[in-house]
This record gives sequence, C-alpha cells and structure tokens, in this order.
Amino acid sequence: MIDHLLQSLVCERFLTDAQYREGHLRVVNALPERRVLGLHSPEIKVVAKLLSREGGEVVMPDGTHLICVNGAEVIRAFEAVSSESLCYEETVVWGYLINLERCSLDERLAMLTRYVPVLDNWAVCDSYCAHAKWMARADKATLWAFLERWFDSEHEFEVRFAVVVAMCYFLNEEWLDKVFERINGLDFGRIKSKYKTVKGKPKVAQQGTVQGAEPYYVRMGVAWLLATALAKFPEQTRAFVRSSNLPADVVKLYIRKARESFRTRTVEAL
Repeated sequence: MIDHLLQSLVCERFLTDAQYREGHLRVVNALPERRVLGLHSPEIKVVAKLLSREGGEVVMPDGTHLICVNGAEVIRAFEAVSSESLCYEETVVWGYLINLERCSLDERLAMLTRYVPVLDNWAVCDSYCAHAKWMARADKATLWAFLERWFDSEHEFEVRFAVVVAMCYFLNEEWLDKVFERINGLDFGRIKSKYKTVKGKPKVAQQGTVQGAEPYYVRMGVAWLLATALAKFPEQTRAFVRSSNLPADVVKLYIRKARESFRTRTVEAL
C-alpha cells in the first residue's frame, strides 16, 4: 500500500549486510507470512507523521491508486484491505496514525477495535502501546471497559495488547488491584498462538518461533507487567504473586525480568 514511501528509507546495511539483516529479523521475529522491509522506528515515524499531516498516495492490492488527503483517509484505506497483504512496517504505520489522529475517545476506540485484531507480533503491539500517549489523558473507566474484551480474547496479541496497555497506563494505586485481578484471571491454556515453540536458540532466525511455552508473548507480557509493578509497588506485587494462580513459568519469567532491570535487580521479587 505504501511500499513506495517505505522502500527508499530502508537502511542500506539491511540490504547488503546479511549478519545485520539476520539480527534485525531475529529481534522483530515476525510471522513467516509477514514481510519485513527492514525499517527502524525513527524512519517509520517519519512516514506516519508525513501521512498524518499531508496524506499521500496509497496503492491498493488491486493496483488502484488512491490519493488520501489526510491521515484519517489513510487509516480507512488500511481498514479496507486484508491485513495479510500488509508488511510489518505498514502495520506499525497504521497504529501510529491512530495515535496521531485528533479525534474523540469514542472515535479513536472505534479505530482501535479494527486495528487490534491485526496485531500479530510483539514489536507492533508494544510500539503502538508505548506511543499511545493519549491513553494517559483518556477517561480511565472508559479505556478499561474497552480493554476488558481484549483480556477475554483467545488470540495471543489481543491479550498482550490489554496487558501492555495495563502496564503502561494503569499501574497506579487506583487501578493496581484491578490489574492484578485481571492478570490472575487469565486462562493461558485457551489463548491461541501462531508461534511455534522450539528447543534451543536457532543459529539463524526462524521467523515465527519462540523458546518458551505458548502463548509465549502473553506470558512474557505478564512477567514484564509484574516486574514493572514491583518497581512501583514492591510489597503489593510480592503479596499478589505469592497468592496468585499464575503458572510457575510465568513467575520464573517475572523473577528473571526483575533481576534484569536496573530498577529492581536488588529488590526481592517474592
């Protein structure tokens, strides 16, 4: 759709240095069917900001060229196509455009309702959530009500979306117990993942594989949330983890995350 805007910004090293390209693909770890052009966040942001301000030309899958006059029209163009036709970078641009729109909360949540099911990768999910600064100002009750459906989803990255948003915007005294309650109620066994578990770290990037139990990215998201909560509310977090129904491997991931963070490496996790 917007390959013509993205291709010119691809790092030369990604195109010519096999080892560098391998490292990039390993970090992003997109599913095999999702094309990765090789852009980094700063370049993707440049494209998103340009489209948000000025619009641009979008090429639909059937070859039709659309001239979009603003970011809202580009978003509607993304919504009109099958998400499978988009490359990794296009899915990131789509999310950035939603964050950049000037609109009501209801309008933004409507756009998110169509976008969240497109999430199929940790980098797309987390990049969106980290840049959704409007959530810090949004009515928290309305936003939490919106998250409820994604916590209840059976799809890995819809659940991770809810977890990461909760981590970024709800870890405060007012909402902490509610967040813990929701995390404790997750049924990891019913959450479906397209990622396959492999033993050992592959010598070359194997797109769509992980070294952990499914749904790996939900488990890691919960561990990340708890490690962040430990930095802010150590006593409450330790008490929650000790009494929770969380799987043992999630608790181990949480402890590892806590030890890796400079904020909590000297803080007791349990």
